[in-house]
Amino acid sequence: MGTGTGRKIEPGAVDTRDAQRALRRINDYLSRTAQCEADVQVHLETGAADEALVLPRPVAEMFASMLAALANGQGVQIMPVDAVLTTQQAADMLNVSRPYLIGLLEDDKIPYTLVGRHRRIRFADLRQYLREDDVKRKDAAVELMELDQELGLL
Repeated sequence: MGTGTGRKIEPGAVDTRDAQRALRRINDYLSRTAQCEADVQVHLETGAADEALVLPRPVAEMFASMLAALANGQGVQIMPVDAVLTTQQAADMLNVSRPYLIGLLEDDKIPYTLVGRHRRIRFADLRQYLREDDVKRKDAAVELMELDQELGLL
């Protein structure tokens, strides 16, 4: 695994039954040791009883979250918080076209920097935009529900 902008596991790349089994095991362990802050020792199923992979507890908890998504047939992506994305990578993450993303950048909806002639977006700024957009969508849904109630449509 490299140190690039991110690592992705596509939906279906991991058998959901294997992910569910691993998720049950890691969740059982994490719940039994919830008060413990020690690193987690993972014993591999390779037959070598004395060989263990040691993981910081927050990493084991992150694995549990990833396994939950994989067990549901979803893909996962790991992205360093300080990653800098191209416009195409950012558009892919937002599930929008690159021209639409560039419109958001030009309208100052998402901060960006220029590297030569190329726009670059910080992953943290993209996440902030997503959080703000989620809030706007939830507020709009609440407004619509209130309007429906006022008009007696519910």
